Amino acid sequence: MSDIDWPGLMRAGLNGLGLTPAEFWRLTPVELRLMLGADRAAPAMTRARLDELAAAFPDLRKDRTDGGSGDA
Repeated sequence: MSDIDWPGLMRAGLNGLGLTPAEFWRLTPVELRLMLGADRAAPAMTRARLDELAAAFPDLRKDRTDGGSGDA
């Protein structure tokens, strides 16, 4: 079975983009992704970016040894 959501893609192409069925089926998957704005999505999280975020927003230490009350 295919992992592609064809009904969802068809709705996006036909209803969202106003394509005709013939226009939809002539597109490559890459062309459809570009038309739907997938290229504007946020890039994947990298280890370097995760390290930047961890440095900017460090975890707070809990005051009590039993797990703390959450009131740091």
